[in-house]
Amino acid sequence: MKNATVQISYPSEKLDAIRQYTGKKDVDMTAEMQDALTKLYEKHVPRDVREFLEAREAAQAEKPPRPARQAPAARPENSDNDGA
Repeated sequence: MKNATVQISYPSEKLDAIRQYTGKKDVDMTAEMQDALTKLYEKHVPRDVREFLEAREAAQAEKPPRPARQAPAARPENSDNDGA
């Protein structure tokens, strides 16, 4: 499953305080925020939907990656037509 970036507005002084105190406790703020989003997901998304998404993610993990497409070979420039 692809990741998305979440962007929110929050008072800067409060954010600075969070950074200061999580830093003192060696707490990873990103991990804490991910945990909070996971709790929101589990609280609000129905179980059958979560199970469906997990099954789809597992099926995608089992598929072998598709080979990358190769770009067509570049045509060499014609040196016979130099305009002279």
